[in-house]
Amino acid sequence: MDIKTASALRRLRLVSAPEAVSFLILLVCSVLKRTTDFNAVPVMGAVHGFLFVVYLIFWADAWNRAKWSLGTAAFYFVMSVLPTGGFFADRRLKREAEDAVIASRARAEGVVNA
Repeated sequence: MDIKTASALRRLRLVSAPEAVSFLILLVCSVLKRTTDFNAVPVMGAVHGFLFVVYLIFWADAWNRAKWSLGTAAFYFVMSVLPTGGFFADRRLKREAEDAVIASRARAEGVVNA
């Protein structure tokens, strides 16, 4: 994995958890709006919308650079529209990055898979 691909995956990972948190907070604000006089939906809607758009931009960049299959790209997209999906995407992206680093070090040391 080259440095640009690793950077794309890292950017996607860094925005996935905040996007998931903002989604959950937006859901709580929506409930509070309907049950109390507290209305933070316009603010949280804007914050979540911004983070969602950033996630989609980073998702498209990671898909392009990592050469994901359609299934992998679809998985990460679906994770962006589920309330807690960003946490699962973050964990899987972390594992993918660690596996890529291990494979890169093995190639650099000349270790061949048997």
